[in-house]
Formats: sequence, structure tokens, C-alpha cells
Amino acid sequence: MPPVDHELNLTTQAVLTYGSWALTAVALAIAIWMGMRERTPFYALLVLAALVGAFAEPLYDVAMMLYFYSTEGMFTHFTAFDIPQPIWTHSGYVVLYAAPAIYITYQIARGTMTRNKLYVWAGITLLESAAFEMIGINGGLYSYWGPHVFRIFQYPLVIGALEAAQVICFAVAASQLRARCTGQWQLLGLFALFPCTFFGANFGAGWPTIIAIHLEHTSTALVVAATVVSIGFAVVLVRAAASFLPLRTAADGEDREVNYAPAGL
Repeated sequence: MPPVDHELNLTTQAVLTYGSWALTAVALAIAIWMGMRERTPFYALLVLAALVGAFAEPLYDVAMMLYFYSTEGMFTHFTAFDIPQPIWTHSGYVVLYAAPAIYITYQIARGTMTRNKLYVWAGITLLESAAFEMIGINGGLYSYWGPHVFRIFQYPLVIGALEAAQVICFAVAASQLRARCTGQWQLLGLFALFPCTFFGANFGAGWPTIIAIHLEHTSTALVVAATVVSIGFAVVLVRAAASFLPLRTAADGEDREVNYAPAGL
């Protein structure tokens, strides 16, 4: 059963709420500034798409057995599936997902993002997710209460792998959308693209783990096997997304223009 009576740490809530929303304001300001330089709303829409996409967080919570502690004093704005949602989920989505996507898409547009660099950013995104969530989990804001395995400070590593894959897929798909748009209004498709890549990666690659932790008569061995498969699927997603990028940049002797066609697995 989810820890519905677990006490919420109000100090950690205040730090994470105000801190993440301050970072969100900075990210949005930078995105607007970059957009003005390039005469496009693309970067700002990346931020807004993640901000709005957080309203679907309850679906993720149910699947991954995540529960936000909801004792007195919680900053919450709605409840779905009996899981109260903290207002920092929206800013958290911007910090964890939109911020790295801004940089990745910018480098893709310039033709300086290679496959190897994308792999590095997948690792950076995983570490960012782990750091953010370890603070939230160990700071007394929420927990992954299901029978997850491979935990570091109560943080399931499969979560970081799936989130890294999701960010990479979102950034590459968003770049593909931008390259093919014939009008700026078509960039509004980012609002549909974000949840599609979010759930496509987390549920598509994560389904073995999701099923294993929800089984009526599950076992540690089964969850371990399912988790390894999900992490493997996440790696495949990152590799597939990288196939849309060149092996080297123009500085290494290749054309600097973005290679928008899959280069082959």
C-alpha cells in the first residue's frame, strides 16, 4: 500500500518548490532570449510543453508506484488516482526535461551535436534526474514504494535510465519537427510530442518493470530481470535517436548541416 500517512517534510518542500520554480523562470527567460535571436518560439515552447505535460504525472505515478507524501501543509493543486500532486512537479519537469532538451536541440540545429555527444548528454540527464530525485526522496517528499530493485539512496536506477531515454527522444523528435515545419504555428505540435515521447519511453521501454512490480505474486528475481530488460530498452531508444545525428561535425571534416535522415543503426 502507498505510504499515505507518511509525514511530509515541509522544509524540503519549500526548498524544492521555490528553487525549482526559480530555475524554471531562468530557463524560460533563456529560451525566450534564444528564440528572439533565432526568430522562433521553439525554445520557449519546449519549456511550456514540459510545463503543461506535468499534468499527466499521475499516470506515471500509478505505473511506477510513486506516492507524494500528502500530510498537512502540502502545496498541491489537484489529485488524480488518489495521488495528490505537488505544484513543483511542473517546475521539476522543466528542470529535468526541458532544460537539457533546449541545449541538445540548439546544438542539433547548429550541426554540432554528434552521436557521441548525445550519449554524453544521456548520461548527464541520468545524473541530473538521480540528483534531483534523491533530494526529493531522502528529503521526505515522496517515495517509490513498490518492490523496485537496484536502488541508490532509495532511488531506483531504472527510473533514471528511462528518463534519460525520454529526454533524448524528446529532444531529437522536437528537432525533427522543427526541421520539417513550414510555419511557426506548427511548432505547437510540441505539446503533443512531449507526452508522446514521455510515455513512449517510460511506458514503452519501462513496461517490463511496470508489469513486474504490479504482479500479484511477484518476486525479486522477476523484478530484477524485468528491470534489466527495461534498462536495455532505454539504451536501445537512445541509440535509435542517435542514428538521426552525424558521427562527426564539420570541424572534423564533415558537412555542418544537420543530418535529418536516419544514419542507420
